[in-house]
Parts: sequence; C-alpha cells; structure tokens
Amino acid sequence: QVQLVESGGGLVQPGGSLRLSCAASGLIFSGYVMGWFRQAPGKEREFVAAISRGGGLTRYVDSVKGRFTISRDNANSTVYLQMNSLEAEDTAVYYCGASPAGLWTVPVSYEYWGQGTQVTVSS
Repeated sequence: QVQLVESGGGLVQPGGSLRLSCAASGLIFSGYVMGWFRQAPGKEREFVAAISRGGGLTRYVDSVKGRFTISRDNANSTVYLQMNSLEAEDTAVYYCGASPAGLWTVPVSYEYWGQGTQVTVSS
C-alpha cells in the first residue's frame, strides 16, 4: 500500500519560512518524479515544484522561483519543499505527488498523492 504523508505546514507571518516534508512508503521511491502542488479555496490544484528521480533536475512555477527549493533524499524516501519569503498568496493546502511518467506540471501525471498540509501566511 502506497502512502505519501506530508508534514511541516502551519501558520507563518509574511516573509517567514517553512519546510514541508513528504515521507513515502510502499513504492520504489527513486523510480518516481516527485512534485509539490497547492490548492487554495475555490481554485484548481496548481503546480509548485518537481524534482527528477535522481534529484539532478528541478522545475518551479514562476511565482516561487528564487523563494522555494525542492529536494529529495532517496535513501529515506522523502521529498522536501523549503519555502522562504512567504507571501499571503502562498496560502493553500500543499500536496506532494509521485509521478511515474509524463509532464511534471500537470496533476494527471501523478499516480499517488498525500493528504495535504495547510500552509497559512498571515500577520
């Protein structure tokens, strides 16, 4: 049984930082591209960042470039999202996903999803 479990969300002031983690089990972690998406109330799920199987390639949505960093630890089957300089517009539920193939930026490419973790940026 595949499980992706996110953690690290919370309430943070504008300009602050959070580090999200996604621990995977039940799959060959290194065989999957890992991605982070987010969904704000009333909006569609949006691509945030993704990382290649070996970790050498990354991709980000323009709005988070220079502020967010995705990384992975294949030995511990975990993917991370370091979020700095957070803005109110970053408020959403953040989901990690595992993709066996396909475009990194679209949800349909992801076979497995976590339950999500809430990130709220507010003063």
